[in-house]
Amino acid sequence: MVQFVSLLVLVAVFTLATVLPVNMGILAFVAAFVVGAISGISVDDVTGYFPGDTFVLVVGITLLFGVAKVNGTIDLVVAASLKLVRGRRWAVVWLMFALAAVLMSLGSVLAVGMLAPIAMPIAARYRINPLLMGMMLSHGALSAAFSPITVYGAFTTGMVDDAGLDVSPLLLFAVPFGLNVLIAAVLFAVLGRDLFRGDEDVTGPAQPASGGGSTGTLTRTRTAVVTEARVTPLRVITLTGMLALLVAGAFGIDVGVAAFVIAAVLLLSAPDRHKPSADEVAWPAVLLVCGMLSYMAVLKENGTLAMLGEAAAALGSPLLAALLLCFAVAIVSAFGSSIGTLGIALPLAVPLLDLGQLGAAGFVVALGFCSTVVDVSPFSTNGIIVLAQAQVPDKRVFQRRMLAYSALVVAGAPLLAWTAAILPSAL
Repeated sequence: MVQFVSLLVLVAVFTLATVLPVNMGILAFVAAFVVGAISGISVDDVTGYFPGDTFVLVVGITLLFGVAKVNGTIDLVVAASLKLVRGRRWAVVWLMFALAAVLMSLGSVLAVGMLAPIAMPIAARYRINPLLMGMMLSHGALSAAFSPITVYGAFTTGMVDDAGLDVSPLLLFAVPFGLNVLIAAVLFAVLGRDLFRGDEDVTGPAQPASGGGSTGTLTRTRTAVVTEARVTPLRVITLTGMLALLVAGAFGIDVGVAAFVIAAVLLLSAPDRHKPSADEVAWPAVLLVCGMLSYMAVLKENGTLAMLGEAAAALGSPLLAALLLCFAVAIVSAFGSSIGTLGIALPLAVPLLDLGQLGAAGFVVALGFCSTVVDVSPFSTNGIIVLAQAQVPDKRVFQRRMLAYSALVVAGAPLLAWTAAILPSAL
């Protein structure tokens, strides 16, 4: 009975957070205490489930990126990169893919938000298909979603470790990266073939889309800031700090703690300049991840996850169950939270893995890929940002094109992940 109530509460949390503008993490924290009380778990125990290491990681990384954004370091990197491609239209598209991947791999969950105000006006100016630019930007960010120092990477690694599974962080990063690159290459081959011609032929300054004067002004201003980015001692120090973070991670130093230390040094070096940096911390992501992890710990303690796993294993064919789970993850995540969906799906994988016919690494990687690649949907944060910044005559027409592309991704990604990651591990 307790397990049944726990599932109903889980569904309610996910549904309410999807249809209402309420952070899922807040609801998950409340659910953890309520379901914990029903299950006989004390408040102190529920509080003890709070993932402090994940909190430090997410806050530290996003704070460091907040500093880099406020002092113009991100703009400097983008401006220098744009100079390298020298107006080559095909190169501009892949540059945005690469920049989004780099920013995300370093821990910026707002990579698309940072680049879309730059990339979409550039698409209009250089006559690049806006759907191509927007989706390449999204796939670039999503390709690096499972870097060890991202929200997605930390969340998945934490759940995998708690389940006692052996999944290489390098594999968890590399497979989604490769699959997103493959999808991006196919997308470019279909929509970007004409970009190799007429590199110098542009339409002039980007104009605001119909009904979006304020958006047009914002994007023109943002582009101007990037164009005027200069090398300064503060920006050089910030870049050095970000590189130091990568080195720290490579040597096994706690990335969250290292990010806090580097961010604190930068804040002290120019406190007035960096005062707005705290506003850039991804508090919604912090709430979401920590709330879901806390609630999942309660469900593990009261036996709900074990019951769900047994139900999944009862399907008989682990390969079929894995494929169905991948499809379910892709469909649900296209309309809701990727992390929330992944938090529900990963525990279901454990009993299927216990049957011995599936490889743990392949299954976890496939679920991770399916939960994030559908964030190209206009119902996701990335998709909403791309839609808002698109310089197109009719946003409704563009939204329909995004929906059509998203439907292809939702239908194809599970098959791709199952074939590339799950099936080989079962042979």
